[in-house]
Amino acid sequence: MPKSTNISYKKMVIPKKSDNFFIRLMVEKVTPEIDGGEFSIKRTIGENVVVRANVFADGHDEIIATVIFRTIKESEWHEVYMKPLGNDRWIGSFPIEKEEDYCYSVRGYIDEFSTWRKALEKKINAKQDVSVDLKIGIGILEEAKAKIKEPSIVEVIDAYLEQLYTSDDNNTLSSILMNNELMNMMQKNPNLQKGITYNKELRISVERKLALFSSWYEFFPRSCSEQSGKHGSFKDCEKLIPEISRMGFDIIYFPPIHPIGKTNRKGANNSIECKKNDPGCPWAIGSEEGGHKTIHPQLGDMNSFRHFVDKAKEYNLEVALDLAYQCSPDHPYVKEHPEWFKWRPDGTVQYAENPPKKYEDILSINFETDDIKILWEELKSIVLFWIKQGVNIFRVDNPHTKPFVFWDWLISEIRKDYPKTIFLAEAFTRPNIMCRLAKGGFSQSYTYFTWRKTKNEFIDYLTELTRTEVADYLRPNFWPNTPDILPEHLQYGGRPAFIVRAVMAATLSSNYGIYGPAFELYVSEAIPNKEEYLNSEKYEIKNWDWNKKGHLKGLLARLNKIRKENPALQFTRNIRFCDINNNFLLAYYKTTADYSNIILVIVNIDPYHTQVGYLQVPLDELGADKKNPYLAHDLLSDDKYIWQGAKSYIELDPQRSPAHVIHIRKHMHREQDFDYFM
Repeated sequence: MPKSTNISYKKMVIPKKSDNFFIRLMVEKVTPEIDGGEFSIKRTIGENVVVRANVFADGHDEIIATVIFRTIKESEWHEVYMKPLGNDRWIGSFPIEKEEDYCYSVRGYIDEFSTWRKALEKKINAKQDVSVDLKIGIGILEEAKAKIKEPSIVEVIDAYLEQLYTSDDNNTLSSILMNNELMNMMQKNPNLQKGITYNKELRISVERKLALFSSWYEFFPRSCSEQSGKHGSFKDCEKLIPEISRMGFDIIYFPPIHPIGKTNRKGANNSIECKKNDPGCPWAIGSEEGGHKTIHPQLGDMNSFRHFVDKAKEYNLEVALDLAYQCSPDHPYVKEHPEWFKWRPDGTVQYAENPPKKYEDILSINFETDDIKILWEELKSIVLFWIKQGVNIFRVDNPHTKPFVFWDWLISEIRKDYPKTIFLAEAFTRPNIMCRLAKGGFSQSYTYFTWRKTKNEFIDYLTELTRTEVADYLRPNFWPNTPDILPEHLQYGGRPAFIVRAVMAATLSSNYGIYGPAFELYVSEAIPNKEEYLNSEKYEIKNWDWNKKGHLKGLLARLNKIRKENPALQFTRNIRFCDINNNFLLAYYKTTADYSNIILVIVNIDPYHTQVGYLQVPLDELGADKKNPYLAHDLLSDDKYIWQGAKSYIELDPQRSPAHVIHIRKHMHREQDFDYFM
């Protein structure tokens, strides 16, 4: 005899009958659903939510499936019908029309009337007696009338019943009951007692449009003085606002603007030897002059900062601040709350490190302190303080080194009272950690775009970001460079590499940013064998020649103008790739939902050589006529071409023009075309 084994069985109980549970139906595998509904998906006004689900029942009854949705402030549900995809899979969608968080779910119904009608048709075709079946159909109508509350619908059913009651001819009864108007009305008013709603209300975090579509311009305010070597101020920065606005950026992002510690202050190129006039690294926050709620005195005071914010608003620019939860050894927190930091056995405080890297001028906050409640509330108060100064956007430094539950709590607390607040996660870390931060509420995230190099790498990465579950909760923000990162391809690719990276960042993603002057002046000097700037601005004050010959400000202005004039580029999930027979040519397109705006981009990712190839334009997918010519207008160069057919010859010289950003016009009308080319 075999030994007995312990087998655990799921305990089953007979369900109770209720209006929300009909035991013959199943609703499962609903998408999007993030981690079983634990986290929200993300959308902005104007975006659609496309929902898929398996909805089925035992037997052969006809099914109705619907998506239900509402804002969290509404009590009544809206309902839209889903379409069958086959194999019991259904699809439906609804638009986001209010800047409020939403809930959604899926309902399934037994469609009694359709099931009955389908069976009746078969019996009539088989010349069977349907007298009893006709009475069943009348009974279904009578039951529907008793449960429907809408007077106008009851009135219509009454009219049909009156006809049915006054006839005893089977052919006449069949004709009345088979009326398509009656069929459609019954489908729109299913028997709620024979339906089921999915057991979860899934959530949608709805943010303002800037969370979906934005362009960031980062610069160090201390480098804005017109006098060489002099510390800049917010007043100096105001002189740059008109030009940044002219270039079409939406957001000015400042690295930390707080007092900088003196203990272990870093010198040029991150040297541990600090000279007398070295300004230190802005991320070493805090000194005897104050901490996270204080401004570096050489930048100005709170009034001058608020004046800068107001001045930026006049030019439709918002100001983003760096939110770095770390401290210099001189930060007031260290004396006031020593329990918020880690202390070594020798009595010294533990500075930040990521071996072999050392950050002797920075202390990490100890999130395992027993004083956790007071700590969290104080960190929250920093965000609230700057919101009151007019800041609603925060770029968060290294969020992956702080607890996920802290960010879940903080972002939820802030957005509850200040829903327009945007948080960008600077999380250059492992994919799962990056994704978890996005699920927890970060509006946008830095990505691995900075390090992607080959055609296949770009295609694979963008497919992951836009065609998998990740697309529903992580909004990518593409940065070609940052003060921390000068990637290898920008070190050696020259001006063409910077142009290509700008075009790709601005068109692959709806959110992108640049570390301003270093990018537009295509600075490429790096520390040998590292992806770090030589003579980095993080450790010294620069005196940029903002109008240096060959600068890329014109290109950036044109790209931002193209983005704002073409709605197709204001989304990320709509990207699709085209075939082109050259591994150095990357081609992709974006369209609006109605195909009224089509943008096709081709870039030469080889900054050294001219590359040629034949592009396959997906005319079938774009709904264009293969036989007729169509217009291709390069919005970068303003060159215009007449293309015909799906195959087009492409030649891109990186020294002359390494990219095309083409507006496709599907339909050509002779008179309009003549004017178009003049």
